[in-house]
Amino acid sequence: MTTERRGGCACGKVRYSVSGDPSRVGLCHCTDCRRTSGSAFTFYGIWPLAAFTCEGQTSRYKDRSFCPTCGSQVFALNDTEAEIMAGTLDEAPSDLVPQYELWTPRREPWLHVLPGADQFQGNR
Repeated sequence: MTTERRGGCACGKVRYSVSGDPSRVGLCHCTDCRRTSGSAFTFYGIWPLAAFTCEGQTSRYKDRSFCPTCGSQVFALNDTEAEIMAGTLDEAPSDLVPQYELWTPRREPWLHVLPGADQFQGNR
């Protein structure tokens, strides 16, 4: 049976779903991710674009899509993949364990290396 996950923005005007398992799951500590998430890092899953559907209007900045009403960043799309911000999933993504970390030189010193995750100085 194929898993389907649903999520959306804070106000509910943007809703999406992804089916199947993600291709990969990661954390990013880069400056752009810090600024767009408002946190020390971004936690996300990558699905094939064909596994992604969306309802509602979004706006874009660079490759990041967000709700124009509430401002929630919900996903980033490219020609082949959908990067889903894990915090926008309806159910806690407890089973999505990051397999890698990006931009580790920018990781806050009070955050520890994620055990078992590949470490990258920049992008993969």
